[in-house]
Amino acid sequence: MGSTSAFVIRWINFFTMILALLVVGFGFWMSTHNDECRRSLTIPVMGLGGVIFLISLVGFLGAWKKIACLLWTYLIMLFVVLVAIMVFTVLAFIITNTGTGHSVSGVRYKEYRLQDYSSWFIRQLNDTEKWTHLRSCLVKSDDCNGLSRRYKTLKQYKLADLTPMESGCCRPPAECGYPAVNASYFDLSYHPVSTNIDCKQYKNTRSVLCYDCDSCKAGVAQYMKAEWRVVAIFNVILFAILG
Repeated sequence: MGSTSAFVIRWINFFTMILALLVVGFGFWMSTHNDECRRSLTIPVMGLGGVIFLISLVGFLGAWKKIACLLWTYLIMLFVVLVAIMVFTVLAFIITNTGTGHSVSGVRYKEYRLQDYSSWFIRQLNDTEKWTHLRSCLVKSDDCNGLSRRYKTLKQYKLADLTPMESGCCRPPAECGYPAVNASYFDLSYHPVSTNIDCKQYKNTRSVLCYDCDSCKAGVAQYMKAEWRVVAIFNVILFAILG
């Protein structure tokens, strides 16, 4: 390769290494500022940053020392990563193309229905082993446990813009007809007006709530959809930079 192209490759990979370190740093920051449920999602971010750093380092050294073997290795690794990014990004947009919130009368937040999401999401969330792990960290998280501290009155609660997981896991679906006493307690003495199985699953106990409901799984699906969309957009930008 000519000296000009080697110079360009060297500096492009130098800046890409800095970008990779920022990605790893961002993943590390996320791991220290999120609960156990979300922390596991930071591992792929740091892994991606590490792979990009390794490829950029190989390209930088190859161009700096003019080692043809390293440059060819760099090009092959770059091609594989670009193909992988493209495939993942396309699949991510396809998988996250379905599912949205449904408005609830009298409140700001929305409700989510599991059947609205892609079959892939549904299979993952209905897997007993995976859901058991997700359920355990949801119980420990502050999503539901902190609602009564954040919303002192029923009016504040109804005006709250709940997250998908707070809406799906911390309360029964509105169609059940259970009146809310406060942000973390519902009057279950009323007979549910819906045949939705989630109405029977919900309990006021902090370790139960609606964690076994399909609405909770739908809330998690909506959260995952939003996260995957962010990753997919980041991949498009990364593909443009690396390509």
